[in-house]
Amino acid sequence: MPKPNPRPGEVWTIDLGLAGKVRPCLILTNLPADDELDMVTVVLHTTALRGNRWEMKVPKPFLNEGAFHAQQVHSAPLPRLLRKLGELSPDETDLVLNKVAERLGL
Repeated sequence: MPKPNPRPGEVWTIDLGLAGKVRPCLILTNLPADDELDMVTVVLHTTALRGNRWEMKVPKPFLNEGAFHAQQVHSAPLPRLLRKLGELSPDETDLVLNKVAERLGL
């Protein structure tokens, strides 16, 4: 099976293990260099909304109603990426990145 080739702004389904399930995630980082771990950083999309400030609703036809959640940033091994669902526009991606930066105090 070929290695996934995700890019920032793309939404992929990712196997997050038994507790995390398979869910859509927004890719935040570029592919790692050859001397780096084979991982990308992602923010999870959830349908279990709480209505708090860390949720960013970005309606897309390939996503169930829900939001990307800035409290759910993870590093995911490339082999766990299952398939590309679609991508966000640059403005939508910036919305999520800015909220994650705010959450991290950057």
